Amino acid sequence: MSTKLELGITRPSPVDAAASPTLARQTYERLRTDVLAGHWKPGRKLLMHELRDRYQVGASPLREALNRLASEEWVVHNDQRGFMVAQATQAELDDLVNTRVELESLAITQAFARRTPEWEEQLVLAFHRLSRTLRSVEPDSYEENPEWERQHREFHRAMLSGCQSELLMNFCDQLYDRAYRFRQLAAKKAYKQRNELDEHRAIYEAILEGRLQDAKEMLAGHYRKTASIFEQAVS
Repeated sequence: MSTKLELGITRPSPVDAAASPTLARQTYERLRTDVLAGHWKPGRKLLMHELRDRYQVGASPLREALNRLASEEWVVHNDQRGFMVAQATQAELDDLVNTRVELESLAITQAFARRTPEWEEQLVLAFHRLSRTLRSVEPDSYEENPEWERQHREFHRAMLSGCQSELLMNFCDQLYDRAYRFRQLAAKKAYKQRNELDEHRAIYEAILEGRLQDAKEMLAGHYRKTASIFEQAVS
């Protein structure tokens, strides 16, 4: 749709002007979700015709989405080779885990110092919902359950939210997204090797019982177990 000017020149109507940014944003969100979930594997070259087939959009919103993902380091761009999914290395995960442990230990320490009944209630509800959600859609093998992923994120956010620091929570959210990608790459192997509900319950109980040091140590062990399983999965 377009609007004609008196001189016969046309310009995009407001509907057209709004459609392109919306489509580009939707394409970015879908592509980002697929990269984080492991649909596009690390090091995989992202071919334009495959992306068009999967997302049913043209080259322009795809390029905009890819450039945005490159700025966030989810994909890398090479003038000669085009776009490819960023690698996921053990060294990167080890660095990520160490950083998460430091930041989230700080968040939990602040939450203990500012402890409120509202924070505890939020954590109790989040754990209850997580505990009632199946880890996998299939009982005998891993198939991602989006509802579990949603409740898992909410539990971790509830656990840290008592720090009452928006900036610290934003950093923790960014690290969660990076950790999610590694978890997905190792999920099939991890499904048979760990009981994540028991790990979450131990952290949850330590927090409710006021055992700060135990909570921090259990959280660190929780993250380092993911790193260990990832190392096994890619070796």
